[in-house]
Amino acid sequence: MREIFGDISGSGAAHKGPGPAKEGDDLAHLDARLAGAVRSGSDGTGIVMLQPAECVVWDGNPRDVPRLTPEGCRSLIESIATEGGNRIPVLVRRAGEGAEIPYELLVGSRRRFAVDWLNHNGRPELRLSALIVDVSDEEAFRIADLENRERADISEIDRARSYQAAVDRFYGGVQSKMAQALSLSNSQLSRLLSLAQLPEDVVEAFPARTELRVRHSEVLTPLLRRPELRAAIIDAAIAIAAQQQQRTANKQPLIAAAAVLSKLRQAAVSEPSKPEPVTLMAGGTKVGVMRHGRGGVVDVSLSVGGDVDVESLLAELGRRLREAQREGMTRAA
Repeated sequence: MREIFGDISGSGAAHKGPGPAKEGDDLAHLDARLAGAVRSGSDGTGIVMLQPAECVVWDGNPRDVPRLTPEGCRSLIESIATEGGNRIPVLVRRAGEGAEIPYELLVGSRRRFAVDWLNHNGRPELRLSALIVDVSDEEAFRIADLENRERADISEIDRARSYQAAVDRFYGGVQSKMAQALSLSNSQLSRLLSLAQLPEDVVEAFPARTELRVRHSEVLTPLLRRPELRAAIIDAAIAIAAQQQQRTANKQPLIAAAAVLSKLRQAAVSEPSKPEPVTLMAGGTKVGVMRHGRGGVVDVSLSVGGDVDVESLLAELGRRLREAQREGMTRAA
């Protein structure tokens, strides 16, 4: 097993050979090794033939299984049907004691889906070729990440959110440790984690999750961190999402990702309407003006003569400030 996963099972995915490593090189290498494991394993050691229902997708795998569809897996389904099974085995490990389903699927959700679909559509005899491995959760996460990085049906935000969960689950909350294990720079991982933290309202504004990119987060995240802009961006995102739903219902083209980003940026830079200045009164006498500024800041100007009732002034000022504070909280919510 260590020979099969040689460059995965150490600290990070070591690149072997001349020239810089490219994302996808390890993926192709992994698939080739898995296919080779079947060809060379004449005694079948480690290889089992399973029904798809005998394995459940491990919860650390970033692939979102419910979104797999026959249309999206059509070429794979046809290939497996022609070859009489999956040439590249899936990776499974034995589930814990007392588990209802005997295996956890670490790599190969699309292959499992394809075989399961064929079982229910005219090919009940097909089985899922699987390689049993004995790996830790952290190793399983790295293997699944390699397999999924270049798959078109893994959106950047799904990958990013799996990373966000993995930082605490597998790396003790240490981002640099995770970056080293995945052969990413700290800046690459930081950008992905920022994407994972986008509010769901913002995500829903885009025409599809697969069209939401790290570059969009790089624009929106700094704006969303400013309390006085966050509410405006989210309100705009909710409105755009409603428009997207209406366009879908009417079979109209959706608002493109670039246009969504532009609208959200515009919502952030638009000058909000400012409340009118509030006149402060004490004992029937005008004693000052209170103005609202950016970020909930309140500016108070007072002109107090010797005949002003100080107690009335303080009571009036306190009341107005509490009102301004409540209004600020309402806007932030």
